[in-house]
Amino acid sequence: MTSTKSGTFLISCTIIFVSFAGCTGLSSTTPNAEISSDVSEINVGDVVNFDGRASTSPSPSIIVDYNWDFGDGETRLTKSGIVSHHFQNPGNHEVELTVINDMGESDSISMTIFVNSPPTILIEIPGYVKTGDTGILDASNSFDPEGGSLEYIWDFDKTYDSDGDGDPTRDADATTSVAEIEFLNPGNQTGILTVVDDKGGITSEEWTVMVISRTFYIYWEEQKTVYSWSDYLEQGDSISFTHEPGLNARIIEFNASLILDRELIPLLWPEDNFSLHLDLPMTGWETSTLTTHDNITENASAYISYDELNDIPETDYNIQAESAENVIYSLLNEPGQRWGMGEWIWTITAEECDPDLPVDGIDPDTGNDWDLEVEFTILIPRVSEIGV
Repeated sequence: MTSTKSGTFLISCTIIFVSFAGCTGLSSTTPNAEISSDVSEINVGDVVNFDGRASTSPSPSIIVDYNWDFGDGETRLTKSGIVSHHFQNPGNHEVELTVINDMGESDSISMTIFVNSPPTILIEIPGYVKTGDTGILDASNSFDPEGGSLEYIWDFDKTYDSDGDGDPTRDADATTSVAEIEFLNPGNQTGILTVVDDKGGITSEEWTVMVISRTFYIYWEEQKTVYSWSDYLEQGDSISFTHEPGLNARIIEFNASLILDRELIPLLWPEDNFSLHLDLPMTGWETSTLTTHDNITENASAYISYDELNDIPETDYNIQAESAENVIYSLLNEPGQRWGMGEWIWTITAEECDPDLPVDGIDPDTGNDWDLEVEFTILIPRVSEIGV
């Protein structure tokens, strides 16, 4: 902080003739101005408190007026030696204090206050984005008029309090000059960018991006899918296996058949009995079937079959949504149309394979081969975006 002074001086010389002639006394009533402030650097709009109470005037004179010139076109006359002033214009301002005593004499002193200008924000934003897209907001051309470094604080949505502090407009969702935002909901999304310079100067600016819904064409493709299994089981053994036929599809019907391979000599070795059990844990449904129990069946088989498990939906239509993934999810999770989702657990058990007529005292047939085949009719939603 530097100050400069100027003043008006009155020199009085009284010549008294006693025993010699000359200037025997010198008196002055010129005041002495002093100025100080609580800060010497501020940002535009801030206040500075000035103090001129250290100014003095030789006795018996006193200071009666303090004339302030703030260097920005504003002046003020006070009777006390303190004053406050808001600076609205950036740059260096020479503040001058002139003190005037009751003799009409004055003295002046000045000091410099630096007023920092806030950053200038320049944002490039897309004209519009589609729901689910990522938009790029670029503020890298923003600058500080004094050439200082900048800090960037992005609030992506001024209506949503992402940090939970109770104020939705002061979130720090990103802190880089270029921000990437995924826009999920249609409509206008408004956020706030705040830029801070190296001296604490702050500028905030709202931005708005128009987010438009996507339009999708929907149709359902019918497919037949088959699951097959073939293996050998001993008397009393069971085997279980799982699959998920309703993954990314809606199941309409299924037909399952379990067939026992014929014995080479069925009259000697009667064909055997078995059970087929189906469990759908996610659906909360299960069922079973069992062949005859007299152990004399030939080419035995068991069947489980159901249709109209879910409705056949309307097809060939358009829908507006945020993304293709959201469309597919909503179609496959429509209430009342989720039957058969999740794992299907099939269990085959050899109920009776023993005893058969012994040959040389040995049971020649302690088990059998089994063939399972399940055919599903499923509908797969196909989604294509219109106007991409």
